[in-house]
Amino acid sequence: MANPPPFSRFEFMIAWRYLRARRAEGGVSVMTWISLIGITLGVMALIATLAVRAGFRAEFVDTVLGANAHSTLYYTPTYVTNELTEETYTVPGRIEDYDALAQKVAALPGVVRAAPVVRGQVMVTMGDRSNVAEVYGVTDGELQAIPRIADPETAQGNIADFDKGIAIGIGIARELGLTLGDKLQVISPNGAKTAFGTTPRISTYDVVYIFSAGRYDIDRTRIYMPMAEAQSYFNREGAADEIEVYVDNPEKIDDWTSPLLNLAGDNAMVWTWKDSSGSFLRALDIEDDVMFVILSVLVLIASMNITSGLIMLVKNKGRDIGILRTMGLSEGSVLRVFFLCGAFTGVIGTVAGVILGVVFALNVDHIMAFVNMISGGGAWDPSVRGIYELPAKLLPWDIARAVGLSLALSFIVTIFPARRAARMNPVEALRYE
Repeated sequence: MANPPPFSRFEFMIAWRYLRARRAEGGVSVMTWISLIGITLGVMALIATLAVRAGFRAEFVDTVLGANAHSTLYYTPTYVTNELTEETYTVPGRIEDYDALAQKVAALPGVVRAAPVVRGQVMVTMGDRSNVAEVYGVTDGELQAIPRIADPETAQGNIADFDKGIAIGIGIARELGLTLGDKLQVISPNGAKTAFGTTPRISTYDVVYIFSAGRYDIDRTRIYMPMAEAQSYFNREGAADEIEVYVDNPEKIDDWTSPLLNLAGDNAMVWTWKDSSGSFLRALDIEDDVMFVILSVLVLIASMNITSGLIMLVKNKGRDIGILRTMGLSEGSVLRVFFLCGAFTGVIGTVAGVILGVVFALNVDHIMAFVNMISGGGAWDPSVRGIYELPAKLLPWDIARAVGLSLALSFIVTIFPARRAARMNPVEALRYE
């Protein structure tokens, strides 16, 4: 008579019967439930954590790229010595032919657009309230091309009125109590040059547009001003401070550094979004790896409960093993029966963990709202984390990693007690029965 193939139907039937057996029948239902719950919670925590980390990184990168240039081209200051007085003075790295340079940069392969910008730091006041801010002097068309700034769902006012005033972040508006139509006083220490030195420049502008970039630090410090007005205000007549560059693949922004430097010539410098945020992103990647390792240990601990349960099951089912062996069941069949007992627990726990993890990730906003309600609103501080809410992003690769890890650990820890059951001597098992 031919031996039945591995993992035959009767092996699944016996394993499932043992797995559901009550303690009075020699089963270990309590240990099975402990193993099942442990694996479920471990997989759920792993998937939820990976989803939140992926969502946080995606939201952070989106806010960076959605409100900032992918790369910035500028010139370093030069030092000039007066031959008559032998005094050395600094010439700022201004860009005189900024329109021509922007056109040349925009013509590079892969560059979507390039725009000149005037930048300066100021103090803003409204009544007895004040704050510091950074002013970006841009054209009307350039402001409308910045995704996070021109978003009509989060902004207030009409962006088409930009040439009639200034655009401010919602954080500045809240701190100074500003609304559309209010006048904001802007103070710069580098104002008009007189015979008695440089005097501060104070100007008042109408607030015509209030934006929310999704980043706390941007919303509370950034102001956009029409290009011509910014040139006049910061004494940049006929010049720009830098050229902002946008490319079609921001993740590979470093590929454009050399072409930009070759095009711009001497004293040119390039500062990419990865230079400003790269260290933080690398820290996130390291933290992701560490969190995966820590949560993997939790899944391993939960899987070890399967080993404990199977060892007790093998001990309680010694008589059954002896009878099955005397009936002709091979060692391989016994091994597979008890392997399936542990595998069932691992598979069921993994499936349940995936379902709970996905549900958690999809409802993380409601969960955080509940946590905020309990904690009094301090569970998520945007001033510390930069973004306003806790995002989650389910990636197939993260789910596959969690499932693969859980199943692999469950199957591996099951082999050892299953081998012990397969090697049990049927004579010894039935001697005292």
